[in-house]
Amino acid sequence: MEGTDRIRSIMNALRVSDSVSVTELAAEHGVSEMTIRRDLDELAQQGVVRRIRGGALSLLLRGEEPPFGVREREAAEAKRRIGAEVAGLLADGEAVVLDGGTTALEVARALRDRRLTVLPLALQSAQVLAAAPRIRLVLPGGEVRQGEMNFAGPLTETSIRSLRFDTAIIGCCGLSAEHGLTAHDLPEVAVKQAAIASARRVVAVCDSGKFNRTAFGAVCGLDRLDLVVTDEGIPQEQHDALAAAGVTVRAVSLTGSSGASA
Repeated sequence: MEGTDRIRSIMNALRVSDSVSVTELAAEHGVSEMTIRRDLDELAQQGVVRRIRGGALSLLLRGEEPPFGVREREAAEAKRRIGAEVAGLLADGEAVVLDGGTTALEVARALRDRRLTVLPLALQSAQVLAAAPRIRLVLPGGEVRQGEMNFAGPLTETSIRSLRFDTAIIGCCGLSAEHGLTAHDLPEVAVKQAAIASARRVVAVCDSGKFNRTAFGAVCGLDRLDLVVTDEGIPQEQHDALAAAGVTVRAVSLTGSSGASA
């Protein structure tokens, strides 16, 4: 198992249990205890665990999302393909508001050669697009959330509401038929809602691991979404619920071409 997959597996174990053992993880993954210690040290640097003798204690809070650097590792290939799929859905000349988050960052990377006006809601995406020769880059202002580097607060919301976009590309912490699109950070919820209200078309982007999850803040119901771009791991019942609500679903394949259904 590669390092990224192993750390992802350790993260999953930490979501189930409050502690992990070096010895047990080494046996489970078929690697040395030294390798596991390095993995846990990396997670400790990212604020995910606190190291203890023989293992680590989880610092993941149920009401908060894992750090950006950790999430960026999760479903990395799915996010890259989702980003490419979304880029293909945009027409040159569109005005786009691009949410923050790890999946939206992959969308930004896929847009670098396009002719678009883009208002990114995170500094990471702004940096990616700053050198793109045909991107008209507009920044929203406001406070920057530490760690996530997302714009948030009244200044951000006001600047979004003063503009009109062809497409809003929105990330999420959870998406389900029952609770709609949700996010952990409440100021971020308000920014997402402003972006949705200012756009003619709303595209939600998320890997299939976000389905059946519900975060603390409710962003919007399924009725506000026009399109969801995800990967082929989307649970069938969630796919069917989205389609029944009139939402188009595009599920990218992790091995071949993408598929679409309504």
